[in-house]
Amino acid sequence: RKGDWAALKALSLAKSLSTENSKSFRGRQISQKIQISNKT
Repeated sequence: RKGDWAALKALSLAKSLSTENSKSFRGRQISQKIQISNKT
C-alpha cells in the first residue's frame, strides 16, 4: 500500500521539521538572553 508509506514518510518529515523549528527557536531565545546579559 503506497498511500500508507507516503503518509508515514510525510508524518516523519513533519515531525523532524517541527523539532528542528523548536530547536532553532530555543537557540534564538538563548542567544537573545546572552546578548541582553552582555549589554548590562
